[in-house]
Amino acid sequence: MSATSMRQLAEASCATCRTLANASSDTKNAALRDMARALRADAKSILSANEEDLAEAKAAGRSAAFLDRLALTPARIEAMAEAVEAIVALPDPVGEITERWKRPNGLQVSRMRLPLGVLLMIYEARPNVTSDAAALALKSGNAVILRGGREALRSNGAIARALRLGLISSGLPAEAVTLVTDVAHASLGALLELEGLIDLCIPRGGQGLVKFVHEHARIPVVEHAEGVCHVYVHADADPKKAEDIVLNAKTHRPGVCNAAECLLIDSAVAPELLPRLGSALSSKGVTLKACPIALPLLERSGVEAVPAAPDDFGREFLDLTMAVRVVPDLDAALDHIGRFGSEHTEALVSEDRNTQRRFVREVAASAVVVNASTRFNDGGELGLGAEIGISTSRMHAFGPMGLRELTSQKYVIHGTGQVR
Repeated sequence: MSATSMRQLAEASCATCRTLANASSDTKNAALRDMARALRADAKSILSANEEDLAEAKAAGRSAAFLDRLALTPARIEAMAEAVEAIVALPDPVGEITERWKRPNGLQVSRMRLPLGVLLMIYEARPNVTSDAAALALKSGNAVILRGGREALRSNGAIARALRLGLISSGLPAEAVTLVTDVAHASLGALLELEGLIDLCIPRGGQGLVKFVHEHARIPVVEHAEGVCHVYVHADADPKKAEDIVLNAKTHRPGVCNAAECLLIDSAVAPELLPRLGSALSSKGVTLKACPIALPLLERSGVEAVPAAPDDFGREFLDLTMAVRVVPDLDAALDHIGRFGSEHTEALVSEDRNTQRRFVREVAASAVVVNASTRFNDGGELGLGAEIGISTSRMHAFGPMGLRELTSQKYVIHGTGQVR
């Protein structure tokens, strides 16, 4: 598709904005229910399309974690439909008054939420993002242009067709949800230049994708960068909590952005606790890349590990691989996180209140977790419903982007004839 085609596509999306912004909550909720029904009705064709994508990815030698992100099952399609339906129950942010005050001159000032306009969602091999993004955009009154990766093109196409059928059946324009089927870099570059037509770009993917977006975008971008997430096990950690949390953070779904990629452990407890944690991780198939202090502690206890390379710290593995480093104290852990973290999710395991307070106050991340898994930095787990991404930018939104994060706020001023 040419740059002209990309412009025409964006113009069609833009033309729906007024309709979507003024749609009632009842209308949008009815459309969401129809979209969920369409996903269930078309499950067979969606699964068939996904099988083709999976076969191609396997032939290309993709990793098990990649295949897990790409794969759809009847249960996952049902979960997608349920996630769309869950958004029905969430409050509609459009038109919400968030603040109200009166000035000395009698002016009544308030702030009201309004849609952003046209969203450009760029993502890789996560077909469920197609339905999540479409549903969140619709409920928040936005049109969305979806540009998934070539590895999931067939799956995304089948999902988008179902979603558009749901929109049409509810009387809303199908152009509210548009899937870009041209996955060439030139077409993406053309979209990123559509200043005035696309109001916000949300990229979800690896460093290469995010770098390309930042280098070519002439439109606003909210960054969803890689998740280099740490778990720091402090000297005052409860050993059972530490084991449960580290195992869940690393092995529950290693191919997602809120999985832990690095274990930091205090030197005061490392001789006793690290072998226990290492053994538990190894039993789940995790390859441990250990620092010079951690390596002999693991090997002496019979836990297999390999020496960590310098670039293993600060790396997003997205697989059953974890970097391990022994640190002397909290200050060293904070320094490590500040240097190597991606401001996504950072977790502390400690029973000491002062340590908890310092960690929460001093760590800069979209979510700081105390005595729980990094996997909880997720819109659904935090009660936001489905999310369109986890922003690692500090402007506009920081953390999971739910409905409210897909709106802006305008000032509304009521007077009785005042002039300045």
